[in-house]
Amino acid sequence: MNETIIGFGIAGNFAHHLEQAGESEDFVDVEVAEVNAPKGIFPTFVPHHDTFLGDYPFSKNTIQSIEGKNIQVEPEVGLMCEVTYKDDKIAELKPTHFMAYNDCSIRVEGAKKISHKKNWGANSKGVSSKQLDIDSFSLGGVMDDYSLTSFIKRNGKVLQYGEDSELLGYSYFYGKLNDWMLDKLNNQKNHGPLEDLNTLILRAKKPQKLLISIGATRYTEFGETHFLNKGDVIYVIVYNHKRFTHDRIIQMIEKEEFGTCQISVLRQEVI
Repeated sequence: MNETIIGFGIAGNFAHHLEQAGESEDFVDVEVAEVNAPKGIFPTFVPHHDTFLGDYPFSKNTIQSIEGKNIQVEPEVGLMCEVTYKDDKIAELKPTHFMAYNDCSIRVEGAKKISHKKNWGANSKGVSSKQLDIDSFSLGGVMDDYSLTSFIKRNGKVLQYGEDSELLGYSYFYGKLNDWMLDKLNNQKNHGPLEDLNTLILRAKKPQKLLISIGATRYTEFGETHFLNKGDVIYVIVYNHKRFTHDRIIQMIEKEEFGTCQISVLRQEVI
C-alpha cells in the first residue's frame, strides 16, 4: 500500500448489516434514492490531513486493540481505483483491482461521524497484499465468480464471523455502484454522520489512486455478538467460488496454507 492513496468506505451496501452493527439509527436523517441504496461514503485515510484521518491505518497482518473498547471485524471487498480529474472534480473512476479488506470498527454510541469509528491509528484497518485483477467491472467479468467470507480463530478453534456471500449480492455493484460512487465523491455534503468528500480529496492533493471498501456483509450470530480479543486471528477471504468450496476454505485456515491463484486472503492477528 502506497501512503499517497486516499481511503474511503461505503456504509449500508449489504442488506441488514447496519442493523446488526447497531448503526442504522445513525442514518435516519440521510436521504437515499431508493430503499436498498447505500447510505453514503466515509473517509478512512486522507494523506496530508492534520487530524486522525492523516494517520496511516492499513496493515496486512495486525489489528491494534483498544483497552476497554469493543472492536468488530467488518469483512469487505476493497476496490483499488485509478482516478481521473477534470478541474477539481473526479471525472472518472476506474476499478483496476479487488482484494480482501477489513474495515475494522469501534462500536461506540454517540460518534458524530462514521469516520470517528474507523481510524484509531496504525493497524486499525486491514488490506490483503494479494490484489486480484479486474478485467471488466461489469456483468460477465471475473468478479461474477467471487465470494467473500470471514472467520476468526480463537483458542485454536475456527469460527465463522461473517456470512459466506457472493459479490453479486451487494445492493449496488458494477456500473450502478461506480456511478453512485462518482456522484458521492464529488457531491456528498457534510451532513449528519457523513462528510464533504470533495474537500478532503482536494486537501489530499487529488490522489491518482483511491482505495474504497464497498460494504460489509452480514454477520453470523457469533460475529454479531462477539467482539475481538487480543490473540484472535482474523481471516477475510475473497475467493473464486467455482474453484474453491466453503469446506476447502476452512481447511486452508486450519492448515494455514493458502494458494495464490483466484483467492485474496487477509490474515491479521489482534495485538
